[in-house]
Amino acid sequence: MAVEEKISSKLVFDGEITRLRVDTVRLPDGGEATREVVEHAGCVVIVAVDADDNVLLVRQFRYALGKELLEIPAGGIDAGEGPEEAAAREMQEETGYKPEKLVSMGGFYSAPGFCTEYLHLFLATDLTPSQLYAEDTEGIQLGRVPADKIPELITTGKIEDAKSSAGLLTYLEFKKAGL
Repeated sequence: MAVEEKISSKLVFDGEITRLRVDTVRLPDGGEATREVVEHAGCVVIVAVDADDNVLLVRQFRYALGKELLEIPAGGIDAGEGPEEAAAREMQEETGYKPEKLVSMGGFYSAPGFCTEYLHLFLATDLTPSQLYAEDTEGIQLGRVPADKIPELITTGKIEDAKSSAGLLTYLEFKKAGL
């Protein structure tokens, strides 16, 4: 396997959520190249399913895109918090429900070509009303969709973000396998 060796690194931006560094690397053929890397702490993404086999989706405005997206609940892992704790908290903040059962369905990198962010994927069930309030969740709208409608939402472009598509398709495979 060809590996690139870091020669130097320069921190360009150090924000609250991300850091950006520019690295110079030695390529396997001996040449050099520049790599821009966004460092991002881990996040959680949650497929929440109610007792009627509906998937909870959130609609929220995404500033970087300038539009609203239909997504599965997700959010950052706070300092001192584990992925499971973060998933339960994010569910309460974004949906108003506390999951009595959380099951890990693995995870994935969001954009490995330039970003270190790893998304921990959970299935949340046995939902009970329990709202936690966070200042950045004010504009979130909650909706429910029958699980069998998920493929149509993805293929017609109603769900456009990769984490939601990956999480929901993983859930459907878990469901099909009876897990």
